[in-house]
Amino acid sequence: MTWLKDMFGVEKPIIAMCHLQALPGDPHYDRAGGMAKVVDLALHDLRHLQGGGVDAVMFSNEFSLPYLTRVRPETTAAMARVIGELHRDIRVPFGVNVLWDPIACIDLAAATGALFMREIISGVYASDFGLWNTNVGDTARHRAALAPALRMLYNIVPEAAVYLGNRSPVDIARTTVFNNGPDALCVSGLTAGAETDTQVLAQVKAAVPDTAVLCNTGCRIDNIERQLAVADGAVVGTTFKIDGRFANLVDPERVRAFMQRVRSVR
Repeated sequence: MTWLKDMFGVEKPIIAMCHLQALPGDPHYDRAGGMAKVVDLALHDLRHLQGGGVDAVMFSNEFSLPYLTRVRPETTAAMARVIGELHRDIRVPFGVNVLWDPIACIDLAAATGALFMREIISGVYASDFGLWNTNVGDTARHRAALAPALRMLYNIVPEAAVYLGNRSPVDIARTTVFNNGPDALCVSGLTAGAETDTQVLAQVKAAVPDTAVLCNTGCRIDNIERQLAVADGAVVGTTFKIDGRFANLVDPERVRAFMQRVRSVR
């Protein structure tokens, strides 16, 4: 897709997740380490992701478990502080993901200069976080008011949730594109790190050939060639971490090996 190439400078970009530790107000926040620890660990991961050659980074409050569908102000404020402190070290295009609140995501993007965001922006779901509703009309208008150039990545197969109604991902993709004009669609597995079904990915791409479709979870060095044969790019997090475990910090050797594989196939 043209905008992907223009923004990231490559075909089939790899957007690396920079997972922030639990933040003030989160159940697992490390009060002893405080925000200084959150910043230090985010900087550790950012440097190793960029050093390994990723095409972009996306900052998310991944360890704010269990997630809210409308975050509290302290979460957005804490994320803005982290990104602000890291700003001089960011050398690649960056985006934001405030789990799971698209309005807060736009607020954060406007405050930090993020170029793109990923969120659950449309649809209604039964989820581990309760009944999960959205208001895409409000979200689109909020972007128009605060950050009209912000690219919006719509996650249409959200993790830990199921669409309310008997609709396939292909049907959801078609109507999402028609009604909302997303910059990209993200297709996911069951949870962070869970492999995305390549068949579903291919079906969605065939249904909306003029819209960017990203593989959103579960990309690994042994499946990335297959996923990029279909997808226009990928969002990658867990596989970059020590031992490929979600809770760990980024392993620079895993990043380098993965990106070397990507460069050999794209």
